[in-house]
Amino acid sequence: MSAADLRTTALPSSTAPRPVRPRRLSTRLLRSELRLIGGRRRNQAGLLVLAAVPVVMAISVKLSTDSQQGGPTFLSSITSNGLFVPLAALSVEITAFLPLAMSMLAGDAIAGEANIGTLRYLLTVPVHRTRLLAVKYLSLCIGAFWGVCAVAIPGALVGLVLFGGGPLTTLSGSQVGFASGLWRVLLVMLYLSAALSALAAVGLFISTLTEQPIAAAIALMIFTIVSFILDQVPQLAWLHPWLVVDHFTAFGDLMRDPMAFDAVGRGLGLFAVYAVVFWLAAWARFSGKDITS
Repeated sequence: MSAADLRTTALPSSTAPRPVRPRRLSTRLLRSELRLIGGRRRNQAGLLVLAAVPVVMAISVKLSTDSQQGGPTFLSSITSNGLFVPLAALSVEITAFLPLAMSMLAGDAIAGEANIGTLRYLLTVPVHRTRLLAVKYLSLCIGAFWGVCAVAIPGALVGLVLFGGGPLTTLSGSQVGFASGLWRVLLVMLYLSAALSALAAVGLFISTLTEQPIAAAIALMIFTIVSFILDQVPQLAWLHPWLVVDHFTAFGDLMRDPMAFDAVGRGLGLFAVYAVVFWLAAWARFSGKDITS
């Protein structure tokens, strides 16, 4: 036996190379962030407020419809099909309550952690700042979908109970089946979730600029309100296509027959631009930020 063979046989079995297992993608940080968002009492109260609007709206329409006072009915289109309740509620809340809810969530994302002193300890776990920022934004996107569901699901349930279902009359005047109408409502929910996610990216960037969550929330609401104001100025028509709020109401094209996707596609494209640009701006700010608290 050669010397090389002796060395080979003398090697302990523990030195044999072990197969490298691929590292699993952990969702622990995301689950922890979602529990934090869902566990806050103010967020739970906010969801209840969002859910109360379509319920109050549907009951008001039902009472005004059943009355014999001869006055103008409130949102009379709701009476034709209960699926119009979530659509009407979303069209109302997307201009105020839903952006306000997103402002509160985005303000807490980074500024809230810095304000209560947990951000510094979170980064010593260790958690890479890029990963932390990505998880924060993903949780905001999920929170946006939660907010839309809090409006649409109770609205659909109470609408179907009070006004029934059946064929749905589209904005084009034709009728589609109940399943098709339900599918269109789901598409509207996803579209508005994308719209709020674009707004969340702006809020995430603002949240990296301060350690006061209330200031970040107010700043995002000011941004939203100013955008709505600018969108109503005819002299600024050249700016309107670049305002994120200008595309909020494009979901109405999903209620046509056939569905029109031109405005919806432009809206989704702009939402993606806002998400990428402002997330990168937040990353550029947060990656070099001195965490002192």
